[in-house]
Amino acid sequence: MAKDLSKERQLASLDYSRYDFKTGTESYEVILNKGLSERTVKEISAIKNEPQWMLEYRLKALKAFEAKPMPQWGADLNGIKFNDIVYYMRASEANREKWEDVPEYIKNTFDRLGLPDAEKKFLGGVGAQYDSEIVYHSIRKDLEKLGVLFLSMDQGLLEYPEIVKAHFGKTIPYSDNKFAALNSAVWSGGSFVFVPKGVKVEIPLQAYFRINAENMGQFERTLIVAEPESQIHYVEGCTAPKYSSQALHSAVVEVVAKDSAHVRYTTIQNWSNNIYNLVTKRAVAHKNATVEWVDGNLGSKVTMKYPAVFLLGEGSKAEILSVALAAKGQHQDAGAKVVHLASNTTSRITSKSISKDGGRASYRGLVRVAKGMKNVKSNVVCDALLLDDYSRSDTYPTIEINEPTATIAHEAKVGKIGEDQIFYLTSRGLTETEALTLIVLGFIQPFTKSLPMEYAVELNRLIEMEMEGTIG
Repeated sequence: MAKDLSKERQLASLDYSRYDFKTGTESYEVILNKGLSERTVKEISAIKNEPQWMLEYRLKALKAFEAKPMPQWGADLNGIKFNDIVYYMRASEANREKWEDVPEYIKNTFDRLGLPDAEKKFLGGVGAQYDSEIVYHSIRKDLEKLGVLFLSMDQGLLEYPEIVKAHFGKTIPYSDNKFAALNSAVWSGGSFVFVPKGVKVEIPLQAYFRINAENMGQFERTLIVAEPESQIHYVEGCTAPKYSSQALHSAVVEVVAKDSAHVRYTTIQNWSNNIYNLVTKRAVAHKNATVEWVDGNLGSKVTMKYPAVFLLGEGSKAEILSVALAAKGQHQDAGAKVVHLASNTTSRITSKSISKDGGRASYRGLVRVAKGMKNVKSNVVCDALLLDDYSRSDTYPTIEINEPTATIAHEAKVGKIGEDQIFYLTSRGLTETEALTLIVLGFIQPFTKSLPMEYAVELNRLIEMEMEGTIG
């Protein structure tokens, strides 16, 4: 049986070339000059034909970005050269509604990544972003008839300005942090999702973000509004080819879960190791609402990402489940934040990290309970796995309890794989690499169990690719 398993693994396509390919930019329609200035911001806004209020918002955000210092408390960001980045480039006219209308070289990119097949099999809607713009977007007709909106953020702004203006920048203001300010100044693409009252979307909506060009900055903006008693599961995937120069991905995601709504946001990011991945994600949960973040981080040179939930309404719930794998030359600084601003609220944070080949994984979290918020419950579990003697794992938990009736639990564990485990599995016919991979997959099982089956299979394959060559 062990030999059969070995054959299956050999037959599996573990070649990163599925993700590590690129297309030339000679045929791009728009490429702005490198560097960030007021002129850059005005050019982006003019290209998109935006309303005046959005241009004014962008310009205020630019001033905030310029005024804020670089964060010094997390990963090393000194390698980012803002003047060497292209802040907007468009491969083709955006937002095709028919796959056959998408330019051939872009279609080939997403065909290789499996996007069309995924859409046909199990998605309620799909959006595909290529560098700065959404190039394709569709939603199932039955969901459209129920009033579900799934558009690019640019389309949402132009077609539903009242909804966007009521929520844009309210959960994450442009002044929140330096990179939220940067995104607010130069954002492009991303998703706008609106689910009407009482509508339950049973199958996932997916967006796929691809950085193709060198020295590219991708700054998508996503806004999800779930009206009372609605339900939505949104899934995003991200990849990029490998370049020697650095690239920047700095997204902002705002989620609004109104009374008794249920929102799940799943991310599997598989950036190449030249990407700085600096993302701000935050949700607000009103009375009896539930928000779930499921967050997977592989690749990237640096990741700094801490999905947050502000529990505003009584009876609201938050669950954040994350996994990060840090390999050679990578720092995964990830975690979660929950702020309890109402009574009878509950939260659970589960973090799993793996460090190998000298990589560094950090958990950075916050649980805050406001004064007077009765019967609050929160549970935090951080598990780290070190695969060698020269990798690193850190935990930076912050817990602020201003209410004596709160019940808070925090548990953190750091471990290594025992030689007896490896010996047992190799004695059953597995190679050392296969044994190590099997243990790692078991370690992250709570995460993969929460994914739709197709995504769980894909994540397992990505983990196997990362584990190739770990031994010896």
